[in-house]
Amino acid sequence: MGFFRTTFNLFGNKTRSVLKVNISRGFGTFAALKQNPMAGTEFYGAEERKEINDVLETGIFFRFNHDAQRNNIWKAKEFEAEVAKLTGAKYAHAVSSGSTAVSCALAAAGVGAGDEVIVPPFTYIASVEAVIFAGALPVFAEIDETLCLSAEGIKKAITPKTKAVLLVHMCGQMAQMDEIMQVINDHKLILVEDAGQAMAASYKGISTGLFGATGCYSFDFFKIATAGEGGVMVTNNENAYKLADNYSDHGHDHIGNNRGMENHLVLGFNYRISELHAAIGLVQTRRVPMIREKNNQIKKHLMKELGGIAGVSFATLPDPNGDSATFLNMFLPNTSAAQKVVDEFNKNGVGGFNYWFTNMYHFINQWDHIKEGRVAAKTNVQLLGAPQDYANMNLPKTQETIGRLISFSIKATWSEQELAELIAKMSTSIRAALAQTA
Repeated sequence: MGFFRTTFNLFGNKTRSVLKVNISRGFGTFAALKQNPMAGTEFYGAEERKEINDVLETGIFFRFNHDAQRNNIWKAKEFEAEVAKLTGAKYAHAVSSGSTAVSCALAAAGVGAGDEVIVPPFTYIASVEAVIFAGALPVFAEIDETLCLSAEGIKKAITPKTKAVLLVHMCGQMAQMDEIMQVINDHKLILVEDAGQAMAASYKGISTGLFGATGCYSFDFFKIATAGEGGVMVTNNENAYKLADNYSDHGHDHIGNNRGMENHLVLGFNYRISELHAAIGLVQTRRVPMIREKNNQIKKHLMKELGGIAGVSFATLPDPNGDSATFLNMFLPNTSAAQKVVDEFNKNGVGGFNYWFTNMYHFINQWDHIKEGRVAAKTNVQLLGAPQDYANMNLPKTQETIGRLISFSIKATWSEQELAELIAKMSTSIRAALAQTA
């Protein structure tokens, strides 16, 4: 396992001292962490400070205009260029969060009021919220062992009113894109991709987020790269890019250097990213290839060690070469066995995992506010009527899949000893739990 020996010599001395602090926290408080931050929070230091100081020295935190004062410092533009370079997107537009990136992606793809949009029941709730606040109507469909919507699930959910599919690439993975694109094309649907948890993942050489009309990534605190708060919408369609640029800033056309005299091409809202957040995102994006490589090395080792336990399997990876490896997604034989494993993990001080079946934000079972229509102000779901009975959904494949899933966040900074200790605790816990359910 010599690949760990170079993990801690990646940056200058100032950054390395910061990394040591984080590494000591990484396993020392591991038992207390239920949502283990991803690599974006593991690697930070002198490079981020330098980019932030560039902005501070100009005093221009706003991403547009003020050309004379900013001394040619354009961090949002550099951030966008770096994301485009990493993913292969023709166009990238940075906004204030992954959630607003989904909103921009939907709007730029022409998805709006009254449209039925097929969505997964396993996703961060923001994906569904974005559909509702676009004025559209969510239609929940089944997932499969990729943890993403399945082609079969999408087909069964299509109605004459279906306009689009919001495909969420969950837990660092990717969906079965060949089969899904066949359904999209056969039914002439719009595909929008939420790859908030899967930036740096790809399928047959194409980045997640670039199969549909528009896609997006999240750069919040828990992703492979962070801007603190931020998101990026990507597309290969110039018109969609221009619409997102307008829509995310009150419709401004961003032509000229007098903001007060710009034309407003469409109705929009304020989803702008600041130069300070973009400065952090810029540095973090540059590190993603290194993080992805280390994540994959660690994940493969975990799978090798844990895969020998009878009853343990792993989520389907349609393209193992395209894995971002931000999560180890592990299946147990059934829901009862998974719950026993969770109990053993907690008893033995194993943390850093999510049991999504009971997670309040990521799984439909806990979304009582959606089931009961609890809103601050009326939406089109209340006005037009929900296309499904949200309180009584029949999604047996999804329930079975998520019931037996446990996901661990991969930490690129784990030392060889820390990883060995984790594997030992996990193995002991899993074997004990499965013995109880045998």
